[in-house]
This record gives sequence, structure tokens and C-alpha cells, in this order.
Amino acid sequence: MTTDETTTPRLLGGPRRVLVTGATGYVGGRLVPELLAEGHDVRVAVRAPERLADVPWRDDVDVRRADLGDAEAVAAALRPRGAAPDAPGDVDVVYHLVHSMSTGGDYARTELTIARTVARACAAADVGRIVYLGGLHPRGVDLSPHMASRTAVGDALLGSGVPTLVLDAGVVIGSGSASFEMIRHLTENLPFMPAPSWVGNLVEPIAVRDVLHYLRGAARVPASVSGRFDIGSRDVLTYAALMHGYRHEAGLGRRRIYAFPVPAPRLAGWWVALVTPVPHAMAVPLVQSLQHDAICRDTRIDGIIPPPPGGLTGYREAVRLALARERRGEVTTTWASASGGVSADPLPSDPPWSGATVRVDARSRIARDLEPADVWPVVEGIGGRNGWYSWPVAWAVRGILDTFAGGPGARRGRRHPEMLAVGDPVDWWRVERLERGRYLRLRAEMRVAGRAWLEMRVEPAPGGGTRYDQRAVYLPHGLPGKLYWGLIAPFHAIVFPSMARNILARARELRVTSPRGPR
Repeated sequence: MTTDETTTPRLLGGPRRVLVTGATGYVGGRLVPELLAEGHDVRVAVRAPERLADVPWRDDVDVRRADLGDAEAVAAALRPRGAAPDAPGDVDVVYHLVHSMSTGGDYARTELTIARTVARACAAADVGRIVYLGGLHPRGVDLSPHMASRTAVGDALLGSGVPTLVLDAGVVIGSGSASFEMIRHLTENLPFMPAPSWVGNLVEPIAVRDVLHYLRGAARVPASVSGRFDIGSRDVLTYAALMHGYRHEAGLGRRRIYAFPVPAPRLAGWWVALVTPVPHAMAVPLVQSLQHDAICRDTRIDGIIPPPPGGLTGYREAVRLALARERRGEVTTTWASASGGVSADPLPSDPPWSGATVRVDARSRIARDLEPADVWPVVEGIGGRNGWYSWPVAWAVRGILDTFAGGPGARRGRRHPEMLAVGDPVDWWRVERLERGRYLRLRAEMRVAGRAWLEMRVEPAPGGGTRYDQRAVYLPHGLPGKLYWGLIAPFHAIVFPSMARNILARARELRVTSPRGPR
């Protein structure tokens, strides 16, 4: 069946073996448990399997370590575990949900190279179906680099010879999505907003729950169907109307938005990076993509995958659902969790780095009146709204400077107010290693001439109580890195001792006020 035919195909029944790439991403991380719930045999291909250590579905899937730019690794992921290189593949459906925009640089070339590698591997392994989530875009215009890349990836997969379903979606609204966070922070932080002309362009948002509905349904679409299909909510609004709608659902006061007759995408990208958690490397491509209307051209998808029971979710309802999930602390994936990897490097103080120039600020304190179980919740709750337990102004200034430098700043916050997982963002840090109850290691993602880590360890102290150890480790790059450390060392002499002291003080406060009371 081509994309121009209108006959409704009969959806396939029964479980299927599916491979999901991008399972650590925003959409992929939500799709996997839904595929499992429908009875499918799920395999995931990820570059860093350790990032899945804390997800609840980890033991229910077959995890394969694979760099998608490596043709042999991709081919191996499509075969049974342990099978010979010439063995046939056993995957029915491949979900390609990988995007590289957050890496900056030449992400378009990276995405296209990966797509071609995946397409060739799927064709060689006789995969029955490829599914890709693209982006809504108009025809016959010069697309932004971001939209052009998404379109090129879809075309590469469609050209594989494997039946392919490209689902083009617009602004995805859900707790933790980049689009939702942009709308949220622009609306909450700017009651008066001079805006570029693109705020008057038409967009068709879609709730993440409906995106997942179409992705689930794609696994059962027969091989006779191949092509591009637009998906949306049927709510066609301007970008300004999205912000006004958010304002109503969030209970905010009136917002005034004034559109100026210039698009200014790069300038607007910097503005978005300063006001929202989305860093400059992502904000500019996203804003460039708003230069044209992004609405569904037709509803042919209804003849392939029927709408969800009860109908599609309207924009305002999608915002209500997203806000409710955030209030309940049920944000399972976020754009920020998807945008960073987990380093495989040893800590610079470890033996493999011997001989390198390493700067370390180490602090240790013993609290005889506290147990490790009292201190750990404070450690795991660090960052976000809880802050960093010392000199808040200094941390705020450092976050602002990082934002101006094009880094993530401090606006990303945390996915969950109390719980962390490997790969989670924590302001401008990322969880690199977690041993719940005793050890947390954060890797800095701020703009700095070198690499930096922050370690926190909680252990029983000899003779009773708790020993709290804290280390800031910095591996400078060249003279700029050494100068940077020299400039901030005086501040560290104030910030880090105070941080160690206040973490224990906070543990005492929580111990006294907890329902179980002091022990």
C-alpha cells in the first residue's frame, strides 16, 4: 500500500520482537514499557547500558551495547544473542528514535550516517518494519538545518527497501519534553515578552501519550504500508497561543506577547537559552525550526492507525496532564536525561591517570549522632530546588555565567525531587555513577577548560555514626584550565567546607522532623 491509498489495512495481531534504539531518550524511554505491556519481546540497543541500571523495566528487555555508527554492532543487535555473524536476523520491527542535536557540531551528518547504517543493517537482516519519529514540516520551502536533518533521516530509512513508517510530529507536549519546557519557562519567566515574528506561525502540538499511541500501533501495521504520515492533535494554534494556553492551565497572570516583524532565529535561540533550561546548542536549532508553519497536511494516518479510544488529546488537556505528572513527581524521562551520555573514563585521581595534572578538593566529616540512612536522602536530593547547601548566590552566579557561555546553566534542575538515576541531569551536572545509599558521582557539563567531577560518599563511621566524604576533582586542559582553577580555588575554600557541614545539618533537621522522629 502506498501513502496515497485510502484502504484501511488490517492491523497485525500477536506479539512481535522489536528493537528500540534511543531507549535512554525522552520518547524511547517511555515507549519501551508500553511495548512490554502489550506483550512484545523487546530488545534495546544503547551505547551505554549502564544508563539503564535504574529503570524499572531493565530486567524485562534484552540490552545490547551498540554504537549505531558501527555497522557490525548494529548487525549484531539484530541477531539472536551469541549468534554467528552470518546468522539471520530475528527482529520484526526496529524503532529508530535517535537524535544527535544536543551534541552540537555537525549533528546532521552524524544523524544521516547513523540512519544509513541502520537502514543497511535492517535490509540485510530482513527486518519487517522500520518506524521513525520525524518532524512536521511544510513542502517546497528551505527547511531549517534541524528539520532538514529529520527529513533526510526519514528519507534514508524509507529508501532502505524495508517497509518504513515515518511519523512526522510537531511540538510534543509532555512532562519533561524540550518543547514543553520551552513553553513553560518562557511563559512563567516573561510576563512581558517582545518576540520574533515566528510566535505568530501556526503549530499543531501533540500530547506525548498520543505519540506513544501511534508508535505502539506502528508495530502492528502490515508490510504493505510504507511512507510518511503526519500526526497531530487537530488543535492548530500559534506559538503565542501555546504560551497563553499554558498560562491559563498553570494559573498564571496575564502575559503580553508582542511580535516584531523579524524572525531573528539565532538571536532568539540565545534568548531561549538564557530564559529556559534548553541550552544554546539545542535552542538555536529548535527556534530555527519555528520559522515555518508546522501543521498536519492531512489525516491519512487515521486509515492506518485509528485514533486512541476517547479521541486525541487537546493541547490544554496535554498541558494539564504534564503539570499533574510533575506535581506528583512522575516524570519518567526528560529531554535533559536524553541529551547526555555517561562517561566511561576513570576518575582522574584513579591509577590510569597517574602523572596527569589533577586538582582535588577533599572534605571529610564524622557525625556521631547520624546514621548513613539519615544522610543519604540529603545527598541524593542535592541540586534543583534543594540547591547545593552552601552559598546559594555563588552557585546562582556560576549557573548564569555558564548559560551565557552556552552551557546548560542551572535551569535543567532534576527529573525527580528525591530520586536519581545514572544519566540524570542535576543542574549543570550529570549522574555518572550511583550506588544508592552510599555513593554518588556527578560529572560537570558546564563550560570549563577541562573536566570536573563531584563525589559524595556516605559510610558507617568506626565507633558509630556516619562518615561523610566529599571530593571535587578537576582535570585542567592546558593553561586556561590551570588559570580557571587558580581563580576559583578561593571560592572553593568557602563553598565546599560549608557544603559538607550543611549536608549533615540538613540531615539532622530532616531526622528531627521526619514521622519516625529522633532516634
